[in-house]
Amino acid sequence: MFQTNDIFDILKRFFSRLHFGIRLKKQITMKELIFATNNKHKLSEVRPLLEGKVLIHSLSELGLEGDIPETAETLEGNALQKAEWVYQRTGRDCFADDTGLEVDALGGAPGVYSARYAGEGCSFDDNMDKLLAALEGEENRKARFRTVICLIENGEKHYFEGVVEGTILATKHGTGGFGYDPIFQPIDSDVPFAEMDMRQKNLISHRGRAMAKLIEYLKR
Repeated sequence: MFQTNDIFDILKRFFSRLHFGIRLKKQITMKELIFATNNKHKLSEVRPLLEGKVLIHSLSELGLEGDIPETAETLEGNALQKAEWVYQRTGRDCFADDTGLEVDALGGAPGVYSARYAGEGCSFDDNMDKLLAALEGEENRKARFRTVICLIENGEKHYFEGVVEGTILATKHGTGGFGYDPIFQPIDSDVPFAEMDMRQKNLISHRGRAMAKLIEYLKR
């Protein structure tokens, strides 16, 4: 005859194994995507957005080396180039993004050249300093960040875009984020991206909005 405690122990072990099996099955069946970047800042923004939904691999984690081309004249073109570079080498589903800061007073510049606005090998500060100098005395400081994601899934290409409107500040504020975050203040916000924590930024940022569209697509 089983004692009451024995029955409880059996049930406890049964449900423990059942829970483990469910978790294991979820991990095994979770979709995996390669993110065509080794940019630790981008990875730190994107991974929390996809946590529990998609397992993300960076290029370095897979041992993929070499220069990824970014020679297109549009954000869409660059995102496609980077995604195709990964897909051709792995045959696995992957995605890439490209982001540009478009300033109205500069005719949309730096745009697709945002990351190297001050020249090849430039720093974030170099880019911001050049932009602030170009806007010195300019009243119209309207700008927007635009991100385009290219997903290659089973060989098919899909695009997702995120845009956030804002203003270029006269001086740098905050130490968070990267790129132009210390001088870009989103519309309806009292602080620039560089003074937001990751959760706040992801809720309204261009990359966060593009990723939200990607996530919605993956759910379907």
